[in-house]
Amino acid sequence: MRISKVYTRTGDAGKTRLAGGQEVWKDSVRVEAYGTVDELNSMLGLARVSNGQAGTSAEVSERYGEDFEVDAK
Repeated sequence: MRISKVYTRTGDAGKTRLAGGQEVWKDSVRVEAYGTVDELNSMLGLARVSNGQAGTSAEVSERYGEDFEVDAK
């Protein structure tokens, strides 16, 4: 799915829409979980490019892919 704009000009009243169109409160557990997985992916990406050990890099790459699958659901 491609998101072409990041604004609606309608205000949000404390709610946001998920990729599937479902409207939820911004402080919902689901939105918090998306943010947490996104932060984890950022750290794993950094570890992946910063680490010189080949074995660890393969493990990080595998986990990185698994987290993107979770994020997509």
